[in-house]
Amino acid sequence: MKRTLRLTLPWLSLIIIGVIAYALRYGLVESPDVAHLCDTMKSLECTARHATVMGFILAPLRMSATYSYQMGIYGWAALAAAVLALSWKKPFAAWLAAATGLVAVILYCFAPGAFALLVGCLRLVRLQSNGATPLDHHRTGGREIHAKP
Repeated sequence: MKRTLRLTLPWLSLIIIGVIAYALRYGLVESPDVAHLCDTMKSLECTARHATVMGFILAPLRMSATYSYQMGIYGWAALAAAVLALSWKKPFAAWLAAATGLVAVILYCFAPGAFALLVGCLRLVRLQSNGATPLDHHRTGGREIHAKP
């Protein structure tokens, strides 16, 4: 039971983080009611909405004098977590890359978020499978007969 919980807890927490990010996106950022409320007065919802929107608007990546890619702070954080997961082979680093990538994808930083989500999930699966023994699908147990050429 303890091993099962240790293996499933990171994935369940990623689902919870995804639900929270979706609630933030559709409840605050894209909600017309909150937008109209923020037009007339300041509140805690307006401050949270403004901080969320600034997270995916700020920090563009300048490719040239005429072109820049709008990456956002969430995208930069996801890329940093992906680099950390690739260099530091620990399950927490892999989970962090997957979590920041998931938040970045949901909050409009698609390319760096998808990269970090992919790196984090693949690294987490790899690190979790290191302790598992491979299954013998054919159940031969080494009793295979090979014809000599």
